[in-house]
Amino acid sequence: MVKAWLEHSYWRFTIVLILGFASGLPLALTGASLQAWLATDNVDIATIGFFSLVGLPYTFKFLWAPLMDRFEPPFFKRRQGWLVLTQLGTAAALALLSTLKPSESTHVFSLVALSIAVLSASQDIVVDAYRTDVLEHHERGFASAIYVFGYRVAMILSGGIALIWADPVKGNGLTWSNIYLVMAGIMTTIAVLSFLLLPPVKYQPTGKKSDAKSDLIGFTAVVAAVVVGYQFTTRLANPWSAQLLGNLFPATPEAPNTHLKAWSDLLGLFMGLFFTLPLAWFTSVKAKYETLNIALKNYFSIKSAVSILVFIVLYKLGDAFAGSLLTPFLLKGVGFAQAEIGVVNKIIGIWLTILGALVGGGLMIKLGLYRSLLLFGVLQLLSNLGFWLVATLGKGAWGEFQLPAFDLILVSLKEATQVDGLLVFAVGVENITSGMGTAAFVALLMSLCNQKFTATQYALLSAFSAVGRVWVGPLAGAAATSIGWPTFFIISTVMAVPGLLMLVKLKPIVHELEAPQGVLLADD
Repeated sequence: MVKAWLEHSYWRFTIVLILGFASGLPLALTGASLQAWLATDNVDIATIGFFSLVGLPYTFKFLWAPLMDRFEPPFFKRRQGWLVLTQLGTAAALALLSTLKPSESTHVFSLVALSIAVLSASQDIVVDAYRTDVLEHHERGFASAIYVFGYRVAMILSGGIALIWADPVKGNGLTWSNIYLVMAGIMTTIAVLSFLLLPPVKYQPTGKKSDAKSDLIGFTAVVAAVVVGYQFTTRLANPWSAQLLGNLFPATPEAPNTHLKAWSDLLGLFMGLFFTLPLAWFTSVKAKYETLNIALKNYFSIKSAVSILVFIVLYKLGDAFAGSLLTPFLLKGVGFAQAEIGVVNKIIGIWLTILGALVGGGLMIKLGLYRSLLLFGVLQLLSNLGFWLVATLGKGAWGEFQLPAFDLILVSLKEATQVDGLLVFAVGVENITSGMGTAAFVALLMSLCNQKFTATQYALLSAFSAVGRVWVGPLAGAAATSIGWPTFFIISTVMAVPGLLMLVKLKPIVHELEAPQGVLLADD
C-alpha cells in the first residue's frame, strides 16, 4: 500500500516540489540574505562584493558531479543517499554559521558560508539527476513547472520573508543568527522527508562503468590542482598585482588610492584563474578522470560547443552584474528599510519572476527558442535602467503608498510602512523580464544535454550559467565603490550587449536545436 502510494505520479510531483524548495532555500542564504547580514553588521561594500565568491562551487560542480553519478552511499536507495547527506550537511553548516558574527570572524564566517554553497551545489547535482530518473517522460514538463515553483517559494522565504523577520522596527526583529538557525531546522526536516518518503527510481546501467579507482584518483588530482592554484593566487598573484598597481598608481595625499586593494585583489583573482583552470584540465586528463572526461568529450563534439558556452556565460551577465550588489545598494545606497526591501524586492519581485517565467513559456510556443532568447534578452537589458532611475532620482521620486501592517503567522509587519513607487516599478520590470529570460535559457540548457550524460553535462552548463552571478561580484564591488551607483547600472546595461550579439552569431545553431531530434548532439 505504502509502496504503491510512493510510486504514484501525484507523490512524485509532491516530492519534486519539496526538492525544488530544498534547492532554492540555500541560494539566498549564500547570496542576498548573506549580503544583508554583512551590510547590517557594518562589513564594507568591497568585502561584501568578494563574498559573492562564496557561490564558486556552483561554477565548479561539474568536477564532482561524475562521482555522485558513479558512486552511491551504502544502505540508501539510488540517489537517496546523496540527497540525505547533502541536506543534513547543509543544515549543520547553517546552524554553525548562526553562531558566528561576520564583522568579528570574517575569515571563518566566509569558510562556513563556502561550505554551505558546496553542499547546496552538490544537492542540486543529485536533485537534477533524480528528477530525470524518477519522472516518466510525459510528466517532465509539468514537473519542471512544479520544481521552479518550489524553488521560487523557497527564495521568497530565505530572501524576502527573512528580510522582514530581520527588520527591527517594522518586521519581526529577529537576529540573522536566529533566522539561519530556523533555516537549518527546515533543511533538517527536508532531509527526514527524503529519507522516509522518497519515491524509488528504476536504475538501468547504460553501459560499462568507468574504473572507480581511476575516477577517485582523478578527482583527488583535480582537487590538488585547485589547491595549488589557490596557493599560487594568495602567495604570488595577489602580492604581485598589489605591487604592480601600487607602482602604476602611487598614492599621494591628494589621491590616497583607497580602492586600490579591491582592484589588486580582483587582478590577482583573475591571474589565479588563468593559472588554475588549465592546470585542473591538464591534471584530469593525465590522471584519467574518465567519467568527467568522457562526458566533456561528448559535449565538445557538438557544433560550436565553445561558442555556446561563451553565450551561456554572457546571456545573463548584465543581469548578474546589476543584481550582484542590489541588496547593499537598496539598503546603503538609497536607504530603504529592510522590511520594505523584503516586501518589494524579495516577495513581490519573486512572484513576478514566476509570472514572467509562465508568460515567457507561453510566448515560446509561438516565438520559438531563438526569437524568445533575443526578445527576452533585449527586455532584460532595458530592465537594468529601472535601477539606474532609482540611483539617479532617489527615494520618493515617484511617490509612495502605504502598506498596512499584517500578521501571517510566518511573517508579520508590526506597523504600516511606506512603499516606494519607483522601487516597485524597477523591481517589477526587472523580475518579469528576468523570469521570461530564465524560461528560454533553461529550455536552451535542456536542449544541449545528451541523455547519456545528463547529470555531468547539465552540471557543466548550469555551472557556466552561474559564472556571471559569481564572478562579477568582486568586479561589481570594486566598481561600485569607485564609480558610483548611477554609472554602475549604466555599465550593467552595456554588459548585456555582447550576449545578444553572440546570440545573433549563433542563430543557425539555435535553430538546429529547435529541431525535434536534437541534431546537434553527438550519439556517444
